[in-house]
Amino acid sequence: MRSFSLIFKQFSRSVLLIACFAFLGLQAHAQGDAAKGEALFKAKCTSCHKVDQILTGPALGPQLTEETDDKYLIKWIQNNQALIAAKNPKAVAIFNKFEQKSMTVFPELSDADVTNIITYVRNDWKTLQAAKTAGPAKGEGAAAEEKGPSDVVIFSLLGVIVLAFIIILVLNRVISTLERLLLKNKGALVLEDEEVEGEPVDRLAGLKKLAKNKKLVFFVLLCGTLALGSWTWVTMWTTNVHQGYQPVQPIKFPHDLHAGAMKIDCQYCHSGAYKSKNASIPSLNVCMNCHKVVKTESPEIHKIYDALGYDPQTQKYDSTKTKPMQWVRIHNLPDLAYFNHSQHVKVAGLKCQTCHGPVQEMKEVYQYSPLTMKWCIQCHKRTDVNMKGNAYYENLQQVHDLLKEGKKVTAALMGGIECGKCHY
Repeated sequence: MRSFSLIFKQFSRSVLLIACFAFLGLQAHAQGDAAKGEALFKAKCTSCHKVDQILTGPALGPQLTEETDDKYLIKWIQNNQALIAAKNPKAVAIFNKFEQKSMTVFPELSDADVTNIITYVRNDWKTLQAAKTAGPAKGEGAAAEEKGPSDVVIFSLLGVIVLAFIIILVLNRVISTLERLLLKNKGALVLEDEEVEGEPVDRLAGLKKLAKNKKLVFFVLLCGTLALGSWTWVTMWTTNVHQGYQPVQPIKFPHDLHAGAMKIDCQYCHSGAYKSKNASIPSLNVCMNCHKVVKTESPEIHKIYDALGYDPQTQKYDSTKTKPMQWVRIHNLPDLAYFNHSQHVKVAGLKCQTCHGPVQEMKEVYQYSPLTMKWCIQCHKRTDVNMKGNAYYENLQQVHDLLKEGKKVTAALMGGIECGKCHY
């Protein structure tokens, strides 16, 4: 019995030790700062990786979640070439799995920096997986397409108007018949249908009779006023609203291929969306990063070559043959409206599709959203603000704390020296 009790105690201690190590391992994953990791990820990793999609490299979410050895991951990110050279089994296996493509080394990143990146990727991957399971979160559809009244409502209203008109005609006919019967009973009936010989027939007599009916005239005027007022309201409401606008561009750029099939991040071309007021139209030199060697036989790509004065045979540029590309602007806001892309993309964390629609599915881009003041206000009312781990709101909190303490607060502390404040 004593030996059994001793074995049981040893077994219990082993289980407790394993549980403690597992708990400590879980705690190790949570040691990093996800907010700092996000900043480092966007600065160092987004050119090749995304959390949930394959870009140049694999999707990091499932990769870093499946791999639980953080020490190995830190060494891999800092200097994967050294691990491969040292014949590390894991390093060699993943190097061969991805066709022996060399990954950039980051010796400048400390262990804490890499831990922050790993924490951010794992947290973001969990959030994405939870969102897929739970469905669209509150505010996700805030920027949905603004729609007018449905066809059912419009046809129902027309049906009511027509029905009311028929009822008025029937009632008018009944009233006229009753009046004739009353006159007949008094012996003073004059048959209106009888024609007097020699007198011309008035073919407009029916219309004149209807015109003398005050109820019918009032109903017609009321319906006409409502119809004209509705048409005027809709016309004025949709003035300068270009939803669905799809101009012909000088180059047929298929977003469904680049953003959809190739999974190229929007900010690779529209880099200004993350750091300035304007998303910016990409320079043709950005196109040449790929199309010096990709699809060089395409007539559309040759339009880029012609605009840059580039000879694909000699791979040289001739500055005397350059000409600007005449892109047609699609999304236009009035001068009185101030819209800052970085405020929405970087601070609020909104996706491009929130306003621009499913660009990754568009053969040719068109204006997806109405971009009216009502549409923007509805989005601002429905969208929750996530302040946790957001450097922008943390800075505002610091400013508020300084005000409470009675200390000096300058415009610079509130973002007054940001480029976008003055330079649009």
